[in-house]
Amino acid sequence: MIYEIRFHGRGGQGTVTAAELLVKAAVAEGKWGQSFPFFGAERRGAPVVAFARISEEKHFLHSQITEPNIIVVLDKKIMEAVDVTDGLKEDGVLVINSSGLFSKESLRNFRICVVDATKIAVSLGLSVAGWVIVNTAMLGAIVKAVPLVKVESIMNAIRNNWPERVGEINAEAARRAYEEATVL
Repeated sequence: MIYEIRFHGRGGQGTVTAAELLVKAAVAEGKWGQSFPFFGAERRGAPVVAFARISEEKHFLHSQITEPNIIVVLDKKIMEAVDVTDGLKEDGVLVINSSGLFSKESLRNFRICVVDATKIAVSLGLSVAGWVIVNTAMLGAIVKAVPLVKVESIMNAIRNNWPERVGEINAEAARRAYEEATVL
């Protein structure tokens, strides 16, 4: 099976990096993957979409993802402006950065995973120029909702992406989110 994941975030939150790190973790486990962004001349704060594909077997599909299995929402406010569930498969999963819970009725019959990635990132000091960076925490929540890869693989991909201290703090964000995420 090919898992197709669409990430919704804002420029500066690490949306594209999250997709890349998820694929790096999958490849480290011997899986196949690809990640790619979709944006124009976006700037910090503008909506950004990124995609990832992960599978056990080699695949040659290289196109935008229009019917994802998983949607990841790094900024809940984007849901007010964009129908993030557009194209999500019937048995799809929504992974949302939010401090509150959602009613199942408000998001149809999709499986929902909620984590307060913002709280985790703030507690660890993960911000750049005043913007809270939630991408690594969201990676922990993704693998809690759908075990695409092991959380340890996510943490290793994160550690390998940044220097020692920064990598460790971001890996800790993923671990905490994995533990704190609620799958509804």
